[in-house]
Amino acid sequence: MTDQVVQPRRVEPPIAGDEAATLLGSLERQRATFAWKCSGLDSAGLRATVGASAVTLGGLLKHLAHVEDTHFSRLLLGREKPEAPWDGVDWDADPDWAWRSADDDSPEQLMDLWQSAVARSRAVVGAALAEGGVAQLGRFTTSRGESPSLRRILVDLIEEYARHVGHADLLRESVDGLTGEDPPD
Repeated sequence: MTDQVVQPRRVEPPIAGDEAATLLGSLERQRATFAWKCSGLDSAGLRATVGASAVTLGGLLKHLAHVEDTHFSRLLLGREKPEAPWDGVDWDADPDWAWRSADDDSPEQLMDLWQSAVARSRAVVGAALAEGGVAQLGRFTTSRGESPSLRRILVDLIEEYARHVGHADLLRESVDGLTGEDPPD
């Protein structure tokens, strides 16, 4: 364990909110649960694996930081090139860079990288929602000429987190026995 502890809070989506509030509430619940599963661990805890899998909590932190940054900057804002630290990576030569390189980062670096990416995502989504609703289209265009709506981007990110929170459940339980679906109240 480490002194670097994130104090995740329990987050519930609104019980009868509008579409944007429900989507954002669901995403924030996944983020809070993920933060809780990764909090308070030292490097060894963030490098632990389960069974034959190479997935680690540290790798998940770095991977989800990359997903946060690329989903909104690329799909919503239409940026072709990623920003630091992703801009210096040769993804064709090392597609697993985020997973592999996480072992070189301290718990504090990994948590800061993820929290900073989440903060940027919140700012981008907040600005987008101030300009229009979740039906607005992102600036990215697929090879078929289609652009994803903000709704679709949010749902995809919720799905990404839900899948990886399941991984985090197993990994964290193997490290120190922590179990549960949500951070404590």
